Amino acid sequence: MQASHKRQISDRSGRVYNQQVQEMESYCWPPLRSVDHRTCLDDGSQGNRYLVRTSDPYCTLESSSATGGYLVYNSSSTVSFSPNGSPVSQPDSQSFPSDPHHSPDNTYGSPLCESCITDDVKDLQHKLRQLETAMLGSDLGTFNADYNTMGGPDQISSETENCQQMMERISNGDLKEVLLACAKAVADNDLLTAEWLMSELRQMVSVSGEPNQRLGAYMLEGLVARLACSGSTIYNALKCKEPTGPELLSHMHLLYELCPYFKFGYMSANGAIAEAMKDESRVHIIDFQIAQGGQWVTLIQALAARPGGPPQIRITGVDDSTSAYARGGGLDVVGERLSKLAASCKVPFEFHAAALSGCEVKLEDLQVRPGESLAVNFALMLHHMPDESVGTQNHRDRLLRLVKSLSPKVVTLVEQESNTNTTPFFSRFVETMNYYSAIFESIDVTLPREHKDRINVEQHCLARDIVNIIACEGAERVERHELLGKWRSRFVMAGFTPYPLSPLVNATIRGLLENYSERYRLEERDGTLFLGWRNRALVASCAWR
Repeated sequence: MQASHKRQISDRSGRVYNQQVQEMESYCWPPLRSVDHRTCLDDGSQGNRYLVRTSDPYCTLESSSATGGYLVYNSSSTVSFSPNGSPVSQPDSQSFPSDPHHSPDNTYGSPLCESCITDDVKDLQHKLRQLETAMLGSDLGTFNADYNTMGGPDQISSETENCQQMMERISNGDLKEVLLACAKAVADNDLLTAEWLMSELRQMVSVSGEPNQRLGAYMLEGLVARLACSGSTIYNALKCKEPTGPELLSHMHLLYELCPYFKFGYMSANGAIAEAMKDESRVHIIDFQIAQGGQWVTLIQALAARPGGPPQIRITGVDDSTSAYARGGGLDVVGERLSKLAASCKVPFEFHAAALSGCEVKLEDLQVRPGESLAVNFALMLHHMPDESVGTQNHRDRLLRLVKSLSPKVVTLVEQESNTNTTPFFSRFVETMNYYSAIFESIDVTLPREHKDRINVEQHCLARDIVNIIACEGAERVERHELLGKWRSRFVMAGFTPYPLSPLVNATIRGLLENYSERYRLEERDGTLFLGWRNRALVASCAWR
């Protein structure tokens, strides 16, 4: 069903055109949120004001509180919802508070989305006519009057050529280039181009398509959320939304089995700890994001079989309260599981719960005791700690200095090999695309594209991070990865020295990879193990003391 109506669009030269627009209903399951063609661009003193229609009831990455209503956002304000369908603006307010001191758990979420299809089969030509109208104006006299303002024939020719090239990329299905162009338009605040490209991208992405189409669906949603200033709302709300805790655990376990990234990190860290503690009788492990505690199952079993008998093991599990949803309970659930395992292996065991985020940890929270050999584990968590680029407190370096003051025997670090912390938006978008392209491709070789479990894994375990990286800034962006070189500098400044991983760890990891695709790559450089897909390093693991 289509309805035509008038709207006004103001371009960079200040000219205003009356543009006939076709409002097309997009059909998808679930539908992506689209910018309503009844949008009025208004350059007011309070910032540009836009009216966005939210789809009901399956908006991708949408909070259910806005279904059936409208969303108003301003360049100087955050999202507000109107349940009765009328737009509401709340400058300088937050529709969903974000706690910068809470590091997220190892859970992810994103409702399912499919590609959208418009009713207009000549949509590409229609959009081209729209752009030509916006560039040249509906009135030739107006165009001639503003000719010099627009930059002359060279600029017009260049813009026309760029438009034609983009139309060719769209018709050729060059998804990567169109995504990059859309991100560039968002970065440049070129809203007309961004809206046009988003409408085309919705027809090019699919959660059941090729790896780049599936990734593109979530990256597109990140761009939409960024324009609507709703990225943090989505990221936080989905911690408490579907699926249920047991379902989410099932998805995470499947990802753990499908790809060796988590196994690689846990096995390499456990190998370093086992090597450092081989002669110790009392072992204290501090895990700064224990999640479900699964990493320690194999280590407890290995130490139980140690010649001369197992040591006495105590584990301090640090994790903020948001992880309770994925676990199905508080940290006491982890302690009970590990205690039962240790008892079955006849290992003396004690568990200490520290239910707080890494930003809040103080010395007294860790309950370090004399006579214990201390191991500290940072597995895929330090990138959640804000540093000096976010606020006045550098929690990353503070936490490392605190750990160094405990004189640990070994400290393990596992992190994604990606650069998204202080990188500007467009460069961060490119980095995210390249990194997750390898992840999605590696999943593709394990499960069929139509497999429901694969869709669940990607939407619930990966999509939320992608949206956060693309849509959020400041304290609301908690996915802030750094390359190993930067982590190495931080550890050295805190007083640590490298603790080389033993050849046995390397051999164990190589044995693990024999069960996966030959396109996985394991490389050792300067005492650090890198696991990658093809030529792209994805996870780095190393140890310090």
